[in-house]
Amino acid sequence: MAEQWDAPKREDEEDRKSWKLLEKTLLAGVQEQRRARRWGIFFKLLTFVYLFGLLLLFSPLMDMDTSAARSTNHTALVELRGVIADQESASADNLVKSLREAFKDPKTKAVVLRINSPGGSPVQSGYVYDEIRRLRGEYPDIKLYAVIADLGASGAYYIASAADEIYADKASLVGSIGVTAAGYGFVGAMEKLGVERRLYTAGEHKTFLDPFSPQKPDETAFWQGVLNTTHQQFIAMVKQGRGERLKDKEHPELFSGLVWSGEQAKALGLVDGLGSASYVARDVVGEKNLVDFTVQESPFDRFSKRIGASMAERLALWMGLQGPALR
Repeated sequence: MAEQWDAPKREDEEDRKSWKLLEKTLLAGVQEQRRARRWGIFFKLLTFVYLFGLLLLFSPLMDMDTSAARSTNHTALVELRGVIADQESASADNLVKSLREAFKDPKTKAVVLRINSPGGSPVQSGYVYDEIRRLRGEYPDIKLYAVIADLGASGAYYIASAADEIYADKASLVGSIGVTAAGYGFVGAMEKLGVERRLYTAGEHKTFLDPFSPQKPDETAFWQGVLNTTHQQFIAMVKQGRGERLKDKEHPELFSGLVWSGEQAKALGLVDGLGSASYVARDVVGEKNLVDFTVQESPFDRFSKRIGASMAERLALWMGLQGPALR
């Protein structure tokens, strides 16, 4: 009889266990659905914030403050930052466009070109130099002041010398009027590794500057001549821009590629005074309202350039194929 009574109890316990297991499974499913919904809401919100950010980034409303500032008298500001090269933020295209917009604005009282650059391409620097001289002639009542921040060297100083006046901080680095071209030579490494160079060309000097071939004295002399010619062009433009202010007769080392502090540069005639962009706008121009006219590239453009042209430039530098640079 006891066994007969125990049998229904065991069945009831098994049923309860089954129901508990089923209940746990259902609860786990419900919790998983809740988690999935929460994550879904999170990612939807994240997508919304991202799209809203893009909308703000490219919206004309972002330019409202600038437009309002331009409606009153101002000192126009153009930034020259980084290496001066094609496809970079400090390319001649960007700088020339910014300068033209700054000069033609009817409320512009003067233009400040704020510089923080080690230099770069002599071609790009020359383009900007020539455009500054042209704009100064077209707008004789608007002066352009170059203001050097941390660094205004080589191609950057080339451009600065086209300005009406140059200012710098007492600790700025100024000058480096010289030309450089760099590469590598892998001939010795190839010999140690037992690598044989097989190169087929048509033209006596087609392997000129090839990093995997031995240097030839006549080609080295030829390349030095190219650098010397570029250097003389650089010197001529600086002399044209600075005129009698430059103390080059007493200090021929000005064109040796050396750099000086802003304080030293003032004594040498490389700069006209010491001060920041704000100082120039406030105390020299007499219009402290600075309005930025610098061309602003979109994030997509910057990314594309980094992946494209900049990578090719770095590869060319590594292979020893880079041209002269004012650095």
